Amino acid sequence: MTRVAIIGGGITGLSTAYYLKQLDSNVEVDLYEASDRFGGKVKTYRDEDYTLELGPESYLGRKVVMTELAKSLGLENELVRNQVGQSYIYANNRLHPMPGGSILGIPTEIVPFMKTGLLSPQAKVRAGMELFIPKTTDRVDISLGQFFRQRLGNGVLDNIIEPLLSGIYGGNIDRLSLESTFPMFRDQVIQQGSLIKGMKETKKARRGQSSTDGGQFLQFKSGLESMIDALVEAVEEMGVNTHLNSKVDYNYDGQHQVIVNGDVVAYDNVVITTPHQVFKRWFSDDVMFTWFNQMPSTSVATVLLVFDESQVHNEHEGTGFVVARNSDVHITACTWTNKKWPHTTPEGKVVLRAYIGKPDDPIVEHATDDELVNIALSDLNEVMTIDGRPERSFVTKLVRSMPQYEVGHKRYMDILKSHINQQYPGLIITGASIDAVGLPDCVGFGKASAEQILT
Repeated sequence: MTRVAIIGGGITGLSTAYYLKQLDSNVEVDLYEASDRFGGKVKTYRDEDYTLELGPESYLGRKVVMTELAKSLGLENELVRNQVGQSYIYANNRLHPMPGGSILGIPTEIVPFMKTGLLSPQAKVRAGMELFIPKTTDRVDISLGQFFRQRLGNGVLDNIIEPLLSGIYGGNIDRLSLESTFPMFRDQVIQQGSLIKGMKETKKARRGQSSTDGGQFLQFKSGLESMIDALVEAVEEMGVNTHLNSKVDYNYDGQHQVIVNGDVVAYDNVVITTPHQVFKRWFSDDVMFTWFNQMPSTSVATVLLVFDESQVHNEHEGTGFVVARNSDVHITACTWTNKKWPHTTPEGKVVLRAYIGKPDDPIVEHATDDELVNIALSDLNEVMTIDGRPERSFVTKLVRSMPQYEVGHKRYMDILKSHINQQYPGLIITGASIDAVGLPDCVGFGKASAEQILT
């Protein structure tokens, strides 16, 4: 009988356990989690009035692996899409509507970009020249910043693309790896001869796939944590042995060993899903893991502020905004949650979800929760008028929680995976520090890990 240990009880670990038992009900699985709850960063505040995400807000619907898992757990009727509406960019200390027809900030229509106040006339001309820049077939990894500056110029990058893409990874766009984050952009240039032409084709393809019932993001009526609850219940019913409050150590000497409370347990396979700050100490004598000693991680905070609607005077209709680096505020984005996700908030209330945390800025690590609330409130008052204090607030600090995929990351991870296969047969290391960022990616790599073990 195959015996598998999974270290880390976030969505990656839970998904791995689920798919292992689904593929082979006889495999013996132990799932270890150091904290007192499963789910990792996924956490939902729920009462009779509110359903508020304290961690990730939603997931990208076109990455169907998570939706397929939700359906298999019986949650299909719980799924809800976001409301669509105007989104904005806060640049040069004022809000600008996001140019229509853009995909991740890349123009696919001429008129909206000609009209936008985000760009100077020179920046608009420079962006249009992208159609005439020779395509490249060079696949040497470069930064996102270098790629977009070469194709579209500084104006589009600094005022539109950077606020959108940096928010996803919480990193410096001039250090983030193109190959590890958005390799499809270079693929578009290679295949279509132009980034703009390529994104036009992408837009056509997505048009046929789009839903008439809302936007491209999905949530659950009872919050994302309801999926975690369903996963935990499912894996326990399938026979997975779940262990909370179980801080473990790992060792390999020709046999995989997990040390739990001083007891050594042997396994045929081990799947490690923890952050690199945790697992790197288990391989301190292996020089191939030294990459993780220098691998940076950024800190972010989510601040939810709840108001009576009479307190918030907002002349902008829409679902939220992102912030360009040339603006004098600490927040990096804000979602008007009650507009984007109406099911989360009762009538007559407003929920503002602000994000704080820029690359190389230690404010999240040093500020108290009250200080972060004050920072968010002050910055939001630059965009709208807010009377008084919030009725309630929720602060989630994720210190050094977002690994940065800097230039060269994918190449090194490919080398490391090959090294692991040769030197630690039966070991899999996956999760956010390797290559899984969004929730569907975590589910997908959990599924892939289960298949790798059993096939």
